[in-house]
Amino acid sequence: MTDTEIQYQEVISGCRSLFSKKAHDYGSVWRILRLPSLTDQIFIKAQRLRTIEDKGVQKVNDQREFEYVGIVNYCLMALIQIRKGVSNEADLSTEEALNYFDEASAHCLELMKNKNHDYGEAWRDMRISSLTDLILQKLLRIKQIEDNDGHTLVSEGVEANYSDMVNYGVFALIKLNWKNA
Repeated sequence: MTDTEIQYQEVISGCRSLFSKKAHDYGSVWRILRLPSLTDQIFIKAQRLRTIEDKGVQKVNDQREFEYVGIVNYCLMALIQIRKGVSNEADLSTEEALNYFDEASAHCLELMKNKNHDYGEAWRDMRISSLTDLILQKLLRIKQIEDNDGHTLVSEGVEANYSDMVNYGVFALIKLNWKNA
């Protein structure tokens, strides 16, 4: 296992821990969210990051790392929704939700390993602000695809974009040396 895989799994483990705690507190109420609602939740988090990066000042004392954790977790929820479809109720137990979380994150890990092979870990030399911008770009792509009723002519679909955003969020957390407390 490479250093990147170990770091990746540590970050995903921290994201999973928060996901599990929220599942305990709220159940799987997120299952009622349609994909555009999840896209908008991710957009809110990414836009906050960009605003803070641009202004250099933050007035709400939430750690920016948790915005990236939210991006990762909401993207994994979206991948679960794509697989399972939207529900009108909280229809997953915590254990079931965590199993789906693990499946979706394992898919993203495999994607990361394949892309890391081809791109030679170029993300390590990127600025965190560039990762934020790439997340925002992916969100705008998803919004356009959603506005086109999910149809694309030559582009990858929403699943690939959500998966890439998981990986960009994980990369940002690795670069920020985030450790789940």
